[in-house]
Amino acid sequence: MEFSAKQIAAYLKGEVVGNENATVHTFAKIEEGVPGAISFLSNPKYTSYIYDTRSSIVLVNRTFEPEHEVKATLIKVDNAYESLAQLLTLYEASKPKKFGIDSLAFVASTATIGQNVYIGAFAYIGENAVIGDNTQIYPHSFVGDNAKVGNDTLIYSSVNIYHDCRIGNNCILHSGCVIGADGFGFAPAKSGYDKIPQIGIVEIEDNVEIGANTCVDRATMGHTVVHSGTKLDNLIQIAHNDEIGSNTVMAAQCGIAGSTKIGSWCMFGGQVGVAGHIHIGDKVYCGAQAGIGSNVKSEQTIIGSPAYDAKGWMKSSAVFKRLPDMYSELNAMRKEINELKEKLNK
Repeated sequence: MEFSAKQIAAYLKGEVVGNENATVHTFAKIEEGVPGAISFLSNPKYTSYIYDTRSSIVLVNRTFEPEHEVKATLIKVDNAYESLAQLLTLYEASKPKKFGIDSLAFVASTATIGQNVYIGAFAYIGENAVIGDNTQIYPHSFVGDNAKVGNDTLIYSSVNIYHDCRIGNNCILHSGCVIGADGFGFAPAKSGYDKIPQIGIVEIEDNVEIGANTCVDRATMGHTVVHSGTKLDNLIQIAHNDEIGSNTVMAAQCGIAGSTKIGSWCMFGGQVGVAGHIHIGDKVYCGAQAGIGSNVKSEQTIIGSPAYDAKGWMKSSAVFKRLPDMYSELNAMRKEINELKEKLNK
């Protein structure tokens, strides 16, 4: 299916600079452009590619002004990256969806299955489970007894949703993620560690995306909650009784210990570690590998381990690099001071 620059600009409320009849049928990175493709430019580091790209159309910010001739047709928009996301969403929605229950799937007789649902081969739907309308469950996934999955949710292959857990509407669960495994609860005893039964559940609200092999553990009692709009990358651990605020994003390999509350609109870089039983406010930005061991107020930017104010950490880091030289200078000063003391004593 082809679209013209004029049609795309109308959809994005953008402005065409160049040939409004130029057409595209695919997407490409600006440095790998081909005729018939649409690309985008939002990061200034890639500006040089716009003059040589072979893409037919390039989305740019309204503030972009070329330094010399650009062969591609430009569409100026408020935010090129967001506009690309809109087009990709439209493209994805246009793909045909699967429907029906595969003959090799198991669906318990007491389960409730909505309309236009797809359940792939070897998927398992447990007793009294509820699957909402237009939801897709790919092969080898497991939905346990009494679990509920909302409408328009996409569950890729080999996802495990344990008993009684709740998944909202319009969620995406990628392959291998586990929702509702037991929290890490053990009581020290003379003979070893006694397991503490984990009788709570996990509740995933609407519009949440959870990456491959990420685990969200069930609560010891009550709920582990991931609020609406949150996006979790691959290989993340959310422990029992955690509460993750709305529209928070976490990059790969973050680990959140138990009973921690994280606010809304937070951003966590890769490998951030958070101790248990603490509270992190809203709009907290945590640099990669930050180690957070205590409460953090809202609207802070922190980094390091133990994590603290990013500006302070940068200053300390600059000093740390100079420590060997500073140590040598200190030893030299000590030597001079000792020599001066000896002369004075004489």
